[in-house]
Amino acid sequence: MRRSNPWLIFACLPVFAWAEDPLSAIDWLKEPPPITVAQPLIEPIGEPKAFQGTHVPSVDVTPLGGARADAVGLLPSGTTGLPLSLWESSTTQEVIERIERLPHMPLPALQALIYTLLLAEADPPSDTAENARFLHARVDALQHYGAVDAALSLVERAGTETSILFDDWMRLSLLRGTEQKACRLLSDNPMLSDSYETRVFCLVRTGDWPTAALIYDTAAITGNLDPDTADQLALFLDPELAEDALDLPPPRNVTPLLFRLHEANGSPLPTRPLPREFAAADLRGTMGWRAEIEAAERLARTGALPANRLLGLYTSRRPAASGGIWDRVAALQEFDRAMLSGDDVRIAAALPDTWNDMKSAGLSVVFATLFGERLARHNLPGLDGTVYEIGLLSPSYEALSTPRDTPTRHARFLEGVALGQPDASLAQTATEQAIARAFDATAPARKYAEPLSEGKLGQTILDVITDLNRSVLGQSGQIDSALATLRFVGLEDVARQTALQILLLPPS
Repeated sequence: MRRSNPWLIFACLPVFAWAEDPLSAIDWLKEPPPITVAQPLIEPIGEPKAFQGTHVPSVDVTPLGGARADAVGLLPSGTTGLPLSLWESSTTQEVIERIERLPHMPLPALQALIYTLLLAEADPPSDTAENARFLHARVDALQHYGAVDAALSLVERAGTETSILFDDWMRLSLLRGTEQKACRLLSDNPMLSDSYETRVFCLVRTGDWPTAALIYDTAAITGNLDPDTADQLALFLDPELAEDALDLPPPRNVTPLLFRLHEANGSPLPTRPLPREFAAADLRGTMGWRAEIEAAERLARTGALPANRLLGLYTSRRPAASGGIWDRVAALQEFDRAMLSGDDVRIAAALPDTWNDMKSAGLSVVFATLFGERLARHNLPGLDGTVYEIGLLSPSYEALSTPRDTPTRHARFLEGVALGQPDASLAQTATEQAIARAFDATAPARKYAEPLSEGKLGQTILDVITDLNRSVLGQSGQIDSALATLRFVGLEDVARQTALQILLLPPS
């Protein structure tokens, strides 16, 4: 392999590779979470002993052993209302199996509950060990949903100067483009990671090109490098080989490191066909506007991006084209201008197209979060049903539960759900009847009662989430028992929003 001047390598790196955010830049205890989380737990209908009392623990940002790292969270018990005993009666394997079974695209209310569970400060499972398996599983799930910042903050709070957590920190930092801090730490302490690819990458990033080349050659000879990553590392070490890169096949399995290497070597990979977590890389201010919007929409669908940030991207400039996503952007911009004008006629003209576009993009709840409460203040003849539906999908669903016009049977049933008192006599479909039964129940369903009696609250809630998602997709008939159990353990707000979303949103 021909060796190039190491300074040339650094000159070839994109400027954004050097941009760094401070450690734990998001203060979860003082600022609103940058992801959508569930409302705090209210007093349960039937209160098992495990639910009594809450305690707000102090938070120290120090390196922790694996067992203590499993207890780390970003949302204190006083914020979530969930007890510190959330997981301790379950085994690590029981909880991890349920985390791995969580739905790929749950209803927004259930997605918010998932984030709350994954980020809650609580005692870990009783058999937690030094390998921090429980924390790894939570971080992996957050990453899967695209909540990269949340996962990164969770790992940083647990402590990154340990081989138990370093690879997680490095992977998430690569997705965020903030890997320089991790690379400096690895260069000072190579024992933090067993990955030859990561060590070579970081040695180049920190200026030790000779050692990087030596490790690369040794690992390549001994077959310890993934072939795709090895090709990109060769280009990273020797940019003069770029002419040969035209013949390289597309990567088979894109990792965060391989993704960043492609960027650094001038052949960035599009994120659209990649898993959702890669969308976070398009929001670093280095991509075109379309790529940013598409990435933001992917993350907003799972609540991993605040609705206001998506609106900010939508309205940051004028679309220079039409068709597809640009029609949605143009419609949203016109609607936003209409709302700012306060002109009812203008709002009424813009609302139907915008609402249809947002629904078709899977962003109904995002739109309702942004505009539901404000829309209810306007008089829009002929659109009362639409405004009512949007209001029920917003966080202010209870305050907006009264139908605006002469209510239909369906609207009266929806009002009852929003108030937690649906009228069973108004329920016609099997789904409505199941929801009515759920809000009439005063005890958890039998399948959930036993684990709850054993103090397995977190494990049971994870089961409820999975069962509810299967029910929505028509794979089981557990809507009544699952919703009833959410209410029993005090998650009334989640139960109501979930029921409304089951009735108003198409299965995804």
